[in-house]
Amino acid sequence: MALSACGTTNWGLPYRSDVQQGNWITSEQVAQLQKGMTRDQVRFILGTPTLQDIFRSNRWDYPYFNKPGYGKTQERKFTVFFVNDVLDHWVGDKQPDRQPFQKADTGMTPAGKADTGPAAKAPTPPPAPATRSPVEIQPVNPTAGSPSPQPLR
Repeated sequence: MALSACGTTNWGLPYRSDVQQGNWITSEQVAQLQKGMTRDQVRFILGTPTLQDIFRSNRWDYPYFNKPGYGKTQERKFTVFFVNDVLDHWVGDKQPDRQPFQKADTGMTPAGKADTGPAAKAPTPPPAPATRSPVEIQPVNPTAGSPSPQPLR
């Protein structure tokens, strides 16, 4: 009876592995796309596509699928289209603002990005360093009894 109660919780009994497949694309990567880019430039920004149809070489598909052991399944699609080997347009689902190793979306701006909203404040500059007057260096002469002061040049 005690073991049957453990199997119905999320404690990991029985273990269910996560299944993650496809390309993780962020909204920042999508924002870098520009019409007229070459295939190499698109591959540099988005990575190698998961699906390249040999019958439709003008289209690259970037699907993403995640089925956690416990939780909701997540699926996104993103497709880029080429005309004469240059990027013509792209379509797809809204992409996340973060990488999978970063914390979950909280609606806040990602780390390292400035908030561009109306409530964004200008950062306060660091305090200016204190100015110092030149210091006189007194070389030590082992043969003389006391060092003689000499100004910096």
